[in-house]
Formats: sequence, C-alpha cells, structure tokens
Amino acid sequence: MHVGQIAICQYGDIMLRNREQKMDDPVLLLNANYEPLHVCTTRRALGLLVTGKAEMLHNGRGLIRTVRLSIPKPSVIRLGYMVKRPRPRVKLTKHEIFRRDHYTCQYCGMKAKGLTIDHIIPRYRGGEHSWSNLVTACPECNRKKGGRTLHEAKMSLINTPREPQATAFYLFGSYLNYHDLWRQYLAGW
Repeated sequence: MHVGQIAICQYGDIMLRNREQKMDDPVLLLNANYEPLHVCTTRRALGLLVTGKAEMLHNGRGLIRTVRLSIPKPSVIRLGYMVKRPRPRVKLTKHEIFRRDHYTCQYCGMKAKGLTIDHIIPRYRGGEHSWSNLVTACPECNRKKGGRTLHEAKMSLINTPREPQATAFYLFGSYLNYHDLWRQYLAGW
C-alpha cells in the first residue's frame, strides 16, 4: 500500500482511498440534550455511529468510501443516551493562562514574543500555583518584578486574574474558524 494513493488509515473494514478522507478531522460530540461534550476524531465518531450509540446531525464533509459502501463523513453527532458529568473546568496550563490574558503582558499591556508566566506572590513567599496568582508577563516586566511582591516592585496589574468560565464557546470556540456550522450548537451553553 502506498501512503499517498491507496490507504492512509483503516477502521474495521473502512479503508480510505485518498488523502481527503482524513480520519482525524474534528467532530463535535453532543450529549442527548444537545449539550456540547467533546470534540472527537472522525474515527471515534464513526465508531459511535456504527455501534448505534450516536446519530449524525450534520454531514457537511462528503463521504468516506469503503470497499462495500459509502458512509457520510460526520461533522456533528449526538449521543443516544444522556451522559452525566460534573461541570467542566479549564485546566490550569501555561497555554490557558496566555489565552485568558489574551497573550498580553498584564503589567505593561504589550503583546510581545517570548511571554512568560509570573507568580504575583512569589512561590518562595507562599504564593500558590493557582489561577488567581498567575499572570502573563513579558520578559522585561518579569525581570523588573523579580521575586518581589507587586507593592515592593511598585507595579500593578491591568486585569485581576481569575479562573475563566468553561463555557462552550471558550472550550470549543477555536474550532469555529473552520467549522462555522458548530456555532448553533455552542450558543446557550
């Protein structure tokens, strides 16, 4: 099999014929009450559809052709049963802190390259590794503040840091540039 011509991926008897039929494309997975749950791959979505655990709401991407049949490539699927889960929270990561702060230094307001994370109250002084104690800082402001508090460094914050709400638009909004159809399912959650 040649990677570019015959087969890229195989799922059971689903054998892909060309590069356009990617199995890792994102698919919006909805709960039985239409609440956005997750973004899964096309491969996972097809598994849920074939086993009867989900139904396809929107195709919008063409077909996946197998030796025996053609299957619509899903864009949005909905589970046939309700999944109970706790309210989602945004994970505390460096990327999410940059995203919350709009990739802007919270001391001087500049959008700079090589942004860093600063502890408002330094760790060695009992500062926690938490949403309310971490901010985005440019390298210059981070060096200027050093291991001091805001009062000692005579600096102030532009915005008060807090944990972002895990709304559907915050969690899945980055996909809307390529999947505008999803917007109707993200509204109101």
